[in-house]
Amino acid sequence: MRTLLPLALLLAACGGSHAPSVPPLLDLPIPPDARTMGPRCPKPGSEQLAAPTVKGPAPMRPPVTHVPVPSAVQAIVDAADRDPEDKKLDAGRHPGEVLAFLGLKPGDRVAEVGAGGGYTTELLARAVGPRGKLWGVNSAFIMKFAEKPWGERLKKPVMRNVVRVDKEFDAPLPPDAKNLDAVVISLLYHDIVWMGVDRDKMNRAVLDSLRHGGQYVVIDHSGLEGSGTEDVKTTHRIDELFVIRDVERAGFHHVGSGDFLRNQADTRDWNDSPREAGERRGTSDRFVLRFIKP
Repeated sequence: MRTLLPLALLLAACGGSHAPSVPPLLDLPIPPDARTMGPRCPKPGSEQLAAPTVKGPAPMRPPVTHVPVPSAVQAIVDAADRDPEDKKLDAGRHPGEVLAFLGLKPGDRVAEVGAGGGYTTELLARAVGPRGKLWGVNSAFIMKFAEKPWGERLKKPVMRNVVRVDKEFDAPLPPDAKNLDAVVISLLYHDIVWMGVDRDKMNRAVLDSLRHGGQYVVIDHSGLEGSGTEDVKTTHRIDELFVIRDVERAGFHHVGSGDFLRNQADTRDWNDSPREAGERRGTSDRFVLRFIKP
């Protein structure tokens, strides 16, 4: 039996608790030294974790997209050679709707920042097909835990179009990852906040990597309105408006959102990390944001 390693539960707070640490939603065995590993902490005075509340008037919100799943996309999700463990996550992750929202085409060039063990990466790789190319990015810290499942997944024939990228998230993409059609970051943005990543630098790097009109899609667990970043290490959520303003600061335009991961019944006051969520795993209210490079 493998143990799910939520980043939320296992990554220790900088200078605080000595709780064990591991990246989010990676279906990995807990390494024996997990309790001694810690994240890269931000330098004093340089962290962007400040500003826990979002002030000022809310921006105009673009239309919400209701996503039907085309048969070709459903065929990707239903592929017989997908790992059964991945398919167990599908009910809560809604991969068909995610792919339909992205609208990727065969031959597209895509990157995923925070590939982890590769659940989403493999779906993206199947969507762009053998003529496409996908860069799967993991930081050194995540690779302490993702090395084995990520390495095993990359051996699959369907992953031949995937380039493994080991880079820090401040500057996540290699020089050849240019004129991309899309960049995706899924269920990780709240983590890069407390990990001390220079988000402005990261988002500008993503902007530079995209073609004009290329999309940057951010999916994450929704925090309470006005909470900013105050819950990124407790309930492992982040305020949607905070993320919109964070990304737009790099020069992106927020042009749309998806509603297929929304759950109005979610009180948004409980820990949605896999180990803590228990039977509620996959039921958190999540936002799906589409930004475009102008």
